[in-house]
Amino acid sequence: MGRRYRNRRRSQQQPQQQRPESREDATDGDGKRDKSGWEGGYPEIVKENKLFEHYYQELNIVPEGEWEQFMQALREPLPATLRITGYKCHAKEILHCLKNKYFKELEDLVVDGQKVEVPQPLSWYPEELAWHTNLSRKILRKSPQLEKFHQFLVSETESGNISRQEAVSMIPPLLLNVQPHHKILDMCAAPGSKTAQLIEMLHADMNVSFPEGFVIANDVDNKRCYLLVHQAKRLSSPCIMVVNHDASSIPRLQIDMNGKKEVLFYDRILCDVPCSGDGTMRKNIDVWKKWTTLNSLQLHGLQLRIATRGVEQLAEGGRMVYSTCSLNPIEDEAVIASLLEKSEGALELADVSSELPGLKWMPGITQWKVMTKDGQWFADWKDVPQSRHTQIRPTMFPPKDQENLKKMNLERCLRILPHHQNTGGFFVAVLVKKSSMPWNKRQPKLQRKFPIETGEAVESGPSVPAEVTASTPKETSLTAADCAETGDRPVTETEQGETIQRTQHSETDLNKKDGVCGPPPSKKMKLFGFKEDPFVFIPEDDPLFPPIQNFYALAPSFPKMNLLTRTQEGKKRQLYMVSKELRNVLLNNSERMKVINTGIKVWSRNNDGEQFGCAFRLAQEGIYTLYPFINSRIIVVCIEDIKILLTQENPFFSKFSSETHKQAKDMAKGSIVLKYEPDAQKPDTLQCPIVLCGWRGKTSIRAFVPKNERLHYLRMMGVEVFREKRKDESTNKLEESQAITKEMDKEINMECRTKELVNSDSQIEDELDELMQEPVESAFEGTKAKTRSDEPQDSKTETQC
Repeated sequence: MGRRYRNRRRSQQQPQQQRPESREDATDGDGKRDKSGWEGGYPEIVKENKLFEHYYQELNIVPEGEWEQFMQALREPLPATLRITGYKCHAKEILHCLKNKYFKELEDLVVDGQKVEVPQPLSWYPEELAWHTNLSRKILRKSPQLEKFHQFLVSETESGNISRQEAVSMIPPLLLNVQPHHKILDMCAAPGSKTAQLIEMLHADMNVSFPEGFVIANDVDNKRCYLLVHQAKRLSSPCIMVVNHDASSIPRLQIDMNGKKEVLFYDRILCDVPCSGDGTMRKNIDVWKKWTTLNSLQLHGLQLRIATRGVEQLAEGGRMVYSTCSLNPIEDEAVIASLLEKSEGALELADVSSELPGLKWMPGITQWKVMTKDGQWFADWKDVPQSRHTQIRPTMFPPKDQENLKKMNLERCLRILPHHQNTGGFFVAVLVKKSSMPWNKRQPKLQRKFPIETGEAVESGPSVPAEVTASTPKETSLTAADCAETGDRPVTETEQGETIQRTQHSETDLNKKDGVCGPPPSKKMKLFGFKEDPFVFIPEDDPLFPPIQNFYALAPSFPKMNLLTRTQEGKKRQLYMVSKELRNVLLNNSERMKVINTGIKVWSRNNDGEQFGCAFRLAQEGIYTLYPFINSRIIVVCIEDIKILLTQENPFFSKFSSETHKQAKDMAKGSIVLKYEPDAQKPDTLQCPIVLCGWRGKTSIRAFVPKNERLHYLRMMGVEVFREKRKDESTNKLEESQAITKEMDKEINMECRTKELVNSDSQIEDELDELMQEPVESAFEGTKAKTRSDEPQDSKTETQC
């Protein structure tokens, strides 16, 4: 803020004629910032870069006659886009709410002299689940007229029902063509918007709690991995695992197949590599002044190594999508061409031109040149002087053999230009693996002496350092030239034998701790960031589980072997659940990978629940996964009951419908499931089922639902939850509820002091005294929730609105 203020004062002190009149983000004569500067938020940065323009004009990536439109689009703020999560059963309800309520309120709205265009669906995204508007992020955050719409976006994003994601970023997951049974690797996943799309595709059928497929989301940055965890947690899936590795040397994993260990190959791989990001100029304004070709030259090698490692782990017939948010062919076509040339026919570019109808794109180019940061051009590797060989590599140039170049079909790559559909710049290529990579076809001789329990050869590319792949010997076809270029050295036969022996010893040690999956020891690889707690699967004979099974009458088909906790000693406070496929991965690879997070929370310890028959209460995070297996403790409620539960803190039985009252009265105290089934005879009411976690007390029922999820359900039921309107419209209701609460409080205080209450409900009902002394909390008043002292750790997130 200080820098901007000083620059603004300095510009005001200069003579008027010295100011750049044509500058887009300049201030007006009276010192006021014009609307374009207010929208962009970076009035000091001139959106010009002569080297950038010279470079891309020379490469001819923009069609003739469209250069001015291309540059003008780059200088304009990027439109806001949002995506409705497709696998949630209430996606249609959210879409209906958006179109018939919030979008209608934006009609004829003018903000800062600019007419707000009503959001429009992205023509190429299926089922109208993605929308864009001309509103920038800054206007959405700061404009009072849009506060209601902004609150809706923030709340629904937190509850996982909406993802605010750039339009072009949605393309790679769509082109992967994911099916629920696919094993997927996201190599450079953070911050996680694409990962979320992949999870949604796995859960296309909401009636299946545990799809056969899974997503392993990786990122090299330990801190960004936790951002990735936050994104994934919003979707409450048992089929996601977050790991922390360098994507160019991500370890080869093994799984148990009928008692035999086999190498894990992925059906789909998303390879969204780090890039220079010149396609993001519309939102990352700093790129304008920092752009240089040196960024691309430095990243090319890393991008090629990551892509190479990706195709090595791809199953035959599988599909890998390579993408960047850069327009530079050094990061795009050059990487793809080099990969295709090395594959010797094992890979081919898929023709995806018809897979996203409505998307406008330019075909990949087949000829390009390399330019240094000082503007010197090279058309061929032989023209590069020796002094620049460390900066410029042969793989950066187009293949010389025109026949091979034609067979590559580089025109099948997709380049998205900003001015075609008012988006950011982007590049996508879809690769299909037809056979094993050539350096993986011959078996190393030493594998006969020291067999690996995999059943088939372990693939490992020339980009993988020997010390990282302790379980994967180098291929005999790896040449010294490859090693010199990647910085590796050839591995001798003796070293191969030693690494295999070490792997066998580590696996033997792992068997001693069956069911415990911790981080790999520091001797195997360097660990950065926080030390993660181990993942401990609940043994089949653990006495902790039978009380849970009896209390909730779990179905015999419940996969109890998939339950895990994060502690080896002391009381288990949280129970998590993963799919059986991820359990297989965890148990067989704890020595190879660093797992940051996996599984969803399904139960939380509540010590006072022991006197009611079960020490664990249900967690809302995993209720949709757990519900199909629960046969007891279920109360079926109507829509009016749901409104009461979500707007009142501890409503008495008398507040509910007679049917709900009867069900609750006949049920013992403790954790319960509250289920709402839509009525097809009443199309005007909410038409998607709702499952909530609750607690049946002595005289009341309480819902354990996070704030944003409460707001979401209330919006879907047509209840107004906007803050400003709550303050104006609910004042009388608040005063009335306070008066009623005081009368109720006297009665409850007397009941809570009886011996019967102390012996039966302990702290749960004791806390009711304090809760009822506060005004009745509701989504209308917006008062702060009072958390229970006897709740486990997750009580901080599962609070009332």
